[in-house]
Amino acid sequence: MMVIMDINFENKHRSLKLDPATPAFYQNPYETYAFLHQKSSIVYWEDYKIWCFGGFQNVNNLLRDKRFGRENKWGAPLNIVAGRNHLSDFDRVESGSLLEREAPAHTRLRTLVNRAFVSRSVERLKPRIETLANELIDQFPTGEPFDLLTHFATSIPVVIICELLGVPKQEADRLLDWSHAMCEMYVPSRSLESEQRANQASLEFSDFLKSHINTHRGRGTDDLLSALISVRDTGEKLSDDELISTCVLLLNAGHEATVHQTGNAVKTLLENHQNPVELFNTAEQTAATVEECLRFDAPLHMFTRYANEDVELDGAGIIKAGGSIGLLLGMANRDPKAFEQADSFNPARRDQKNVSFGAGIHFCVGAPLARLELQTSLKTLFQRMPNLRLANNPSYRNSFHFHGLEKLMVTTG
Repeated sequence: MMVIMDINFENKHRSLKLDPATPAFYQNPYETYAFLHQKSSIVYWEDYKIWCFGGFQNVNNLLRDKRFGRENKWGAPLNIVAGRNHLSDFDRVESGSLLEREAPAHTRLRTLVNRAFVSRSVERLKPRIETLANELIDQFPTGEPFDLLTHFATSIPVVIICELLGVPKQEADRLLDWSHAMCEMYVPSRSLESEQRANQASLEFSDFLKSHINTHRGRGTDDLLSALISVRDTGEKLSDDELISTCVLLLNAGHEATVHQTGNAVKTLLENHQNPVELFNTAEQTAATVEECLRFDAPLHMFTRYANEDVELDGAGIIKAGGSIGLLLGMANRDPKAFEQADSFNPARRDQKNVSFGAGIHFCVGAPLARLELQTSLKTLFQRMPNLRLANNPSYRNSFHFHGLEKLMVTTG
């Protein structure tokens, strides 16, 4: 059912009034996206008070446009902002994150993190991911429906991140609790209680990592954290605060998105009329299937950027310095001007591309790992469980930004 919207296309403002917490919208935003693609892919979203862009070319270009960035020079987390004292620990962690910085600070951080990350040779993790996927499948309940998010999708990325950082697996639940609390900061209309939870989680996570980093120094272990500690570039290295922020980013971004994408992908594949097993027969087919899953039902639907200067954009007028814009990634991935039969799931499409991992200097640093986890885990799942079926119609969480399922109840019979 189409979401009831108040959209004014009669004047240059093209305003959109749509509460993102409307169930009909977050359960299926694609009907709204299709309508907007017909009318205008550039709208002023009243509920967010920002101009939003949903056309593929616009989103792709704006992700790369250096007149915009993630570093909010006019406010948190870089500067003290009135009314945010209760978020001091959260802002401290965010201020050291390469996701929130621009050149030259971002260039330095990204170079160091890339050097450490690439040195781990992501591809060598494939056997470990496959082994872990098989171990989880061996533990699936039999004879009754079970939640695949809990029993499969959640465990793989968090265990891999724990192992990369040298964190004992028994700490995974604590890391997940901290991650979930902090990620509540990225959804609209958050409560004071959720902000306080996020701040407390930031403090506890930071304290845990400080202790872990101190005990990890000098061990010479072959893991990502050791590489991050030792990596240098012309004498530069990561500070302890930058190390902490990087570890938090790797967990929060790498875990949340991969879990949601795994759930969304399995739902899509089980609802699709093709045989899922056949879509993972070869490495090429597997890669194409995962890319189409990323395009068709992405885990992140909005990415915001700040104007570094006054910028005039066609269709939106002048965005003042410090003002923000919204890039609708999920909408861009369904743009009929960029994709043939954009609302159809087709792993064999020739126009395969997506902006699910972003673009430009903030292209997701963990994209190679996320792709490897998705390709390996989904292939293993459907090879081992060719009779996997949905036990009911899955529902999405009340979260527009992070688009993922509440549960994914399945049966193996």
